[in-house]
Amino acid sequence: MAQPAVVEVRRSDRRRRMVSARREGDTVIVFIPGWMSDSEERRWVDEMVRRLERSEARRRSPARKGDEELRRRSMELSRRYLESRAEPVTVRWVPPMRTRWASCTPADATIRISERLRDVPGWVVDYVLVHELAHLLEPGHDDPFWEWVHRYPRAERAMGYLEGLSAAAGLGLAGIDGEEPEAAAG
Repeated sequence: MAQPAVVEVRRSDRRRRMVSARREGDTVIVFIPGWMSDSEERRWVDEMVRRLERSEARRRSPARKGDEELRRRSMELSRRYLESRAEPVTVRWVPPMRTRWASCTPADATIRISERLRDVPGWVVDYVLVHELAHLLEPGHDDPFWEWVHRYPRAERAMGYLEGLSAAAGLGLAGIDGEEPEAAAG
């Protein structure tokens, strides 16, 4: 099995049976009981890395593969949450934007999604797509716009995720498309 770039094993004498793993940046940290043999450690490290990668793959959006998949996903989300009323001409990944996660130009029905979002969970990308699709129906951030956006059931959770991601990375990104979250909610 192909190992990630860095695996760190942390042994604990307090840990009796449970083995767990998590990713911190590019490092996979595997927590194991202190009594395990070296061969058991190797087996569990392989197993936990495999489980973690499988879990991460399930959370990824198929839209991250390319622009056409991103557009297909946006059409599915428009059908599901926006009564098929939002029809973008193009939806594409773009190099990281300095002040926003995504942008939409309603005049030509184009949507651009920052490459910074390629590795976030699929439900977060879906939220960003719904947000931008809603701009094709309501250009501003007024109440009717937010009514469309909140049809997506994980909207609030995704907004919190993006705020946390921005803060943790020190990006200082405001809202989805540059709007301050406080102003956007009103």
